[in-house]
Amino acid sequence: MTGFAYLAQTSFLRCPSTHAAPAAPFAVAGLAWDGSVTNRPGARFAPAAIRQASHTLCDGTHPLFGLDLDGVLADAGDLPLPNTSLEGMRAALMPQLPALLQRHRMAWLGGDHSVTLPLLRAYRAHLGQPLGVVHFDAHCDTWEDHFGEPSGHGTWVWEAIQEGLVDPVCFTQIGIRSAAVPEARDHVRTQGGQIFTARDLRGQDGPAALAPVVQAIRQRWEAQGRPPLYLSLDIDCLDPAFAPGTGTPEPGGLSSSQLLTLVEELCALPFVGMDCVEVAPPYDHAELSSLAAAHAVWTWLCGQRRLAGL
Repeated sequence: MTGFAYLAQTSFLRCPSTHAAPAAPFAVAGLAWDGSVTNRPGARFAPAAIRQASHTLCDGTHPLFGLDLDGVLADAGDLPLPNTSLEGMRAALMPQLPALLQRHRMAWLGGDHSVTLPLLRAYRAHLGQPLGVVHFDAHCDTWEDHFGEPSGHGTWVWEAIQEGLVDPVCFTQIGIRSAAVPEARDHVRTQGGQIFTARDLRGQDGPAALAPVVQAIRQRWEAQGRPPLYLSLDIDCLDPAFAPGTGTPEPGGLSSSQLLTLVEELCALPFVGMDCVEVAPPYDHAELSSLAAAHAVWTWLCGQRRLAGL
């Protein structure tokens, strides 16, 4: 079997490789790194698991958006990264990003959440301005250090704000619920952003109930001059009942229905890219986490295709 044929069987939605379809407007790439987790490792296996789960989606159109991704999506495979140090990983990753950003609107399959910081650095350089971010997560990720180390999967939000990679007023967190000191938990809000905790969203489901969240994001985006938007989806925003396969599960999270509704409704806004991180297949049951991740990425891609009129 040729390399391209093999990739077509293991790629997201069995789409062609970026080598075979270099002009595809959308692409996915795997970032198989989990060297910065603080609890359970395993997210390095997520890109393969999410791709496998996506194969259940290949035979039909999206039930809301009424289209599929045939002819517009390619897969760059897993980008080669060393399993050494965090800085080694980021140093190897950064040179690989500009060409992909030039050619495609990307969905990145992590990996732990430390991969988001170099992605934002690359987008900031590529676009020439700070980004607005919609961040789904159980954890605030605003710690100033990573258990004594300068950076990790729980520091990227703090670092992104410090480095001017993001517009803090256009930074929205959804699903936060983990234990944290107030200074970390409220950091996004004190910097001008907004937070919708998992407790805030209990009992709210469906487009009408969740419309205030989407509207609040849109209003800030428009008031700030419509900066480029980026979506970062940590699968642990979901309750462990819906996503047990993750490194640091936190009870009391969002349902799959809430997450997919929010992603669907947010696709009325033009995003420059997204990542889906922290799926840990070794702790999954019946591929629940991988399936939820694949559905969320598929939904975002289909929604952005429809918005772009492609």
